[in-house]
Amino acid sequence: MTQLNPRVFTFTLLAVSLMSITNAAWAANVPAGTVLAEKQELVRNNGSEPASLDPHKVESNVEFSLISDMFDGLVAVTPQGAIEPRLALSWENKANTVWTFHLRPGITWSDGSAITAQDIVWSWQRLVSPKTASPYATYLGNMHVLNAAEIAQGNKAPDTLGVKAVNDSTLEITLTQPTAAFLAMLAHPSLVPLDKVLIGRFGDKWTKPEHFVSSGAYTLSQWVVNERIVTVRNPHYWDDQHTVINKVTWLPISSEAADVNRYKAGEIDIVYTVPMNQFAQLKKTMGEELRVAPQLSTYYYQFNTTRAPFNDPRVRRALNMALDKDIIAQKVMGQGQREAWVISQPDIGGVTLRAPDYASWPRDKRIAEAKKLLADAGFGPDHPLSFNLLYNTSETHQRIAIAASSMWKKNLGVEAKLQNQEWKTMLDTMHTGNFDAVRYAWIADYDDAASFLNTYRTGDSENTSKYSNPAYDEALRHAAKAATVAERGKYYQQAEDMLGQDVPAIPVYHYVRTHLVKPWVGGFVSDSLGNYYSKDMYIKKQ
Repeated sequence: MTQLNPRVFTFTLLAVSLMSITNAAWAANVPAGTVLAEKQELVRNNGSEPASLDPHKVESNVEFSLISDMFDGLVAVTPQGAIEPRLALSWENKANTVWTFHLRPGITWSDGSAITAQDIVWSWQRLVSPKTASPYATYLGNMHVLNAAEIAQGNKAPDTLGVKAVNDSTLEITLTQPTAAFLAMLAHPSLVPLDKVLIGRFGDKWTKPEHFVSSGAYTLSQWVVNERIVTVRNPHYWDDQHTVINKVTWLPISSEAADVNRYKAGEIDIVYTVPMNQFAQLKKTMGEELRVAPQLSTYYYQFNTTRAPFNDPRVRRALNMALDKDIIAQKVMGQGQREAWVISQPDIGGVTLRAPDYASWPRDKRIAEAKKLLADAGFGPDHPLSFNLLYNTSETHQRIAIAASSMWKKNLGVEAKLQNQEWKTMLDTMHTGNFDAVRYAWIADYDDAASFLNTYRTGDSENTSKYSNPAYDEALRHAAKAATVAERGKYYQQAEDMLGQDVPAIPVYHYVRTHLVKPWVGGFVSDSLGNYYSKDMYIKKQ
């Protein structure tokens, strides 16, 4: 999942054969004796205006936060790492390749009409269809759903997808091989069912409040572009009895300073992220209102590997080696972020991944080697490298870009010209390939290195760097088939080693998630993917 701005759930799929839990475990849990406010309304900043509310047209936490509040998938992953039934009540499998899911009796859309297994089949066919052009078109292929990869490539028809409705309440999913993270991957927001009839009737306008239907705890009430989105409690939600907050107002404030100012003025209950230049002071003055948690997410600068000179891995590796990442993580950010030398995470899904050898070199040795690499590629004092560095509008991204460009100038004589665009515009620029290097980040969609590494596979719908290495693709194919965590880790290390040499993107730092949360907001829990849901929260009497 794209990141606009600790939990471990390692498990072996082969040990999971049947799971049936009738009572929801992940919902608002109000401690005994808590006095609730009469007005159960929440205001949260979402960091930017969403590109869309269509789960098949988006790719970042800006959109997925809203979608996760308004839609349920078959399952969810709790903050403790357990797989929890949502629209599916139970499931079983044969040889870990044919999975049968039984939907909850009586589940409906927010307009009261029935949600069926056919809705899921149609939705997943729409997701993988090239006509949809979803950023997550290859996700089901990465899960090894039968024919998903071929459909996304345009080589088979969507109706050949290995997903079928046995009847209205039974869904069968066929995989080409066991996939270790299958159940966790199934919780992704791109896989929520959508209403075929609604989309057939209104097309792209189905996300307007007057047409919208949802399957989750909330539904869309109002959308004023660049001002606010309002969601209200869905009385038809299957678990509505465990929802407490009745109304959520989402604000698209990209300025972190403005976010904090409105929080201090009492206009916002949850700040999207804390400005780095205010962090130390807020830590002193805000006490327990300041929340900091680790997050499985990596900030990086991604290259257009099809555009000269970034079609030369020596140039890309030189810029990676000459960036003082420890300074960016510790001094520019200074909230607990760690310098990054791997694209995924040093520790993820039970696997520990090593950085490239040059990450441990003395700084002077790295810079000397970087200069040599640039010289070999034809760049030096008489022919300096110059390129455009694009980032989306944000004080933090600007500060990091200024620091990075200064380091490259000082260490290598390279000029990085800074450009900024609004979030939606930058995504369009990135997907059309009209960039040299771009600020990007990725949040794990599930607790496994493949969530990061798959985005650099040849032809992956999120591979906007256009990186292609057959040996890399082969390592990930072997990892997906591995029977043990240790074996998967071996192939993930091979993949990271190749990224360390080819550098389609420069990993800069590994995230922490920072928030300000009002003391009257109960139930706020941010998991290691950075998710926190309105349905889990409640407002205490002040």
